[in-house]
Amino acid sequence: MPLLDGACREVLEKTEFVAMVTAGPQGPHITATWGDYIRKLGFEDDRLIVPAGYYHHMEANLARNPEVQILVASREVEGKLGPGQGFTLKGTGRIIDSGEEMDRVKSHFPWARAALVVEVVEANSHL
Repeated sequence: MPLLDGACREVLEKTEFVAMVTAGPQGPHITATWGDYIRKLGFEDDRLIVPAGYYHHMEANLARNPEVQILVASREVEGKLGPGQGFTLKGTGRIIDSGEEMDRVKSHFPWARAALVVEVVEANSHL
């Protein structure tokens, strides 16, 4: 069963803000993006693609350690205790700057210098 399905898919379809964390020599590094950027590119086969304007620090971290965690949430999705549901997505990430996926990113986001591609291997719910 796909990880990005059911409640997780619903949260991804409604989240406004996305926080992404990588690990570097000085500790965790947090980067963010807008939920509509991810929605515009779609999320299939447990893969997320995020347009990258800068992301230089993240790129350096991923070169050393490809693990990434992503937090998404929405108050519009009913949680176990009322309004609000969130997910932590864990996976491996890489920065790309060419190829078919990058062509798709550039068609939607001409300003993107690259793209973050995350293969999600775990999705844990919150709330």
